[in-house]
Amino acid sequence: MQDDLPDGVTLRRLGPDDVETLLAVRPGLFDAPVDPRQARAFLDSPLCEIVVAEAGGDILSFASGTVLLHPDKPPALFVNEVGTRDGWTRRGLARAVTWALIERGREIGCEGAWLGTEPDNAAALALYRSLGGEERGIVGFAWDGAFDDG
Repeated sequence: MQDDLPDGVTLRRLGPDDVETLLAVRPGLFDAPVDPRQARAFLDSPLCEIVVAEAGGDILSFASGTVLLHPDKPPALFVNEVGTRDGWTRRGLARAVTWALIERGREIGCEGAWLGTEPDNAAALALYRSLGGEERGIVGFAWDGAFDDG
């Protein structure tokens, strides 16, 4: 899917040495400003993954995920969030970073990937359907503001 990206846009998996990259993200991509401690903890964790699409040092889109472990099941990748900067939507970036994240999960031994989205989020539904995801009826419950933005 890297071949389908606009000219000058590349995909990259961020790691522990990329905290400054996350701290330099302009407002408008993530739900809230990047917190240095959270960014460090995320990037240092072997269970957390993030793939970005960038051009000229600017992150335009990302997909983040967490490896879920359970005592009676193989590891699975939970896709935490997918986002694309305004002005860069509908150019294949979200599709590319999401697919790269799913591929990364496979590389590290995950035997499944899953995510949830709001039933009225037409753009997200179209994206996940285009990637061949199998739609399931899941009901989400939250405590202590878990589903609140920012």
